[in-house]
Amino acid sequence: MKETWRWFGPLDALGLDEVAQTGAAGIVNALHEVPYGEVWQSADIAARRHLIESAGFDWDVVESLPIHEAIKRGDAPLEPLFANYRQSMANLAENGIRTICYNFMPLLDWTRTDLASPLPRGGTCLRFSAPKMAAFELYMVGRRGAEADYSDAVLAAARAWFAQASSDDQAELLKSIMSGLPGAYDRYSLETLRRALDAYQGLSRDDLRANYKRFLQEIIPTAQELGLSFCVHPDDPPRDILGLPRIVSSADDIGWVLDAVDAPENGLTFCTGSLGANPLNDLPEMVQKFGARIHFAHLRNVVKDPDGSFEEGTHLGGDSDMVAILRALLAAESARGISLPFRPDHGHDLLDDSGRKTHPGYPLIGRLRGLAELRGVIAALA
Repeated sequence: MKETWRWFGPLDALGLDEVAQTGAAGIVNALHEVPYGEVWQSADIAARRHLIESAGFDWDVVESLPIHEAIKRGDAPLEPLFANYRQSMANLAENGIRTICYNFMPLLDWTRTDLASPLPRGGTCLRFSAPKMAAFELYMVGRRGAEADYSDAVLAAARAWFAQASSDDQAELLKSIMSGLPGAYDRYSLETLRRALDAYQGLSRDDLRANYKRFLQEIIPTAQELGLSFCVHPDDPPRDILGLPRIVSSADDIGWVLDAVDAPENGLTFCTGSLGANPLNDLPEMVQKFGARIHFAHLRNVVKDPDGSFEEGTHLGGDSDMVAILRALLAAESARGISLPFRPDHGHDLLDDSGRKTHPGYPLIGRLRGLAELRGVIAALA
C-alpha cells in the first residue's frame, strides 16, 4: 500500500517540507480555490503538480473534484456543468493524474458538531454529537419535522443543551458544522443555509439516486476514455443530515452505486471512519466484497455512542478492527497486482497541533501518529 498525505495546497498551514518528514510518498490534493462547476484549467493543474513533484512527492489522488449542487438536485439545464466537469477530467488526465475521489453528499461534506472535544489524556478530537445536531436543526435552523429523525432521549438532551447555550456556543456549533466544507469554499450562515435547504425541498432518496445515476452515466464513459479511476467517498456521518438523504452509507448503497454503471472505473474510496460510524457495517467483509473496485483508502477509526453520537478514536483503538481491515485491503491489492494509495485520516490534535491552525481534522502530529501506527500494522501483515 502506498502512503499518501492530504495537503491543501497554498491553503494549508503545513508546508511540503514538513509533510516530507512524515515519510509519506504521495500527495492527495485538489484545486480548492476553483468555484464548484468551473473548469480546472490545465495550466493550474500543471503548476500544482510541479509544486508537488518539486518537493519529492507524487500527486496520487485528486480529492476532490467537487460536484455542483445543481447536479445533485437534478436542476436543468445541466449540460454545461457536465461539460465543464468532463473538461476538468481531461485536463487532469493530460497532466498524469489518474485517480479522482469525490462525494455525492447534498450541501454539506463531512459533518461534526465539535472540532476540539477533549480527550482523557490530553489533546482533542472531532466529535459528532447527536443532541447538538438535533438542537441545531430544531432551534437554530428551525427545520420542520426534524423531531422525527431523533429519539426521545436525544430530543431531551438537545433541549437541555440549547436552554443553556450562549450565543457564542451557538456560533461555535455553526462554525463546526460548516468546517467540513473543504478549502476556501464559502461557508453558510444560518440564513443562507435555510435558503440552500429550501432548494432541496421535496428531494427524496429515490430522486437523489436518479440524479446520481445520471451523473455516473455522464461521467464514467469519459473516465474510461481517459484512463481515469473514480472513487466515491461514503457519507460522513452515514445518516441523513438536515433532512437531506444520504445514499452512500451502507453495503447495499455501495452495491447500488457500483451497479449503476458497472465498470472498473466506477469505484469506491474505502473510508473506514465514515463506514465505521454505521454500526450495521462489517468493514472487513465490505473490503472482501468490493475490493476489486476500491481505488483509494482513508484509514481512521471512530468510537460510537448508543445515541448515534461518535468521535474520532486513535487509528488502532476505535470500534473497527483496523488489523482485519488492513489484512483484507492487502489481500485485495495483491489480487489485483496494484499498490493501493491510502492516507491517515482525521487525527487527534496532539501536543503543539492546536497552535498550528491546520484544517480541522488534519493536524500534523495526530496524523503522523496514525500513519506510524498504520505503517507498523502493514509491515507486520506483509
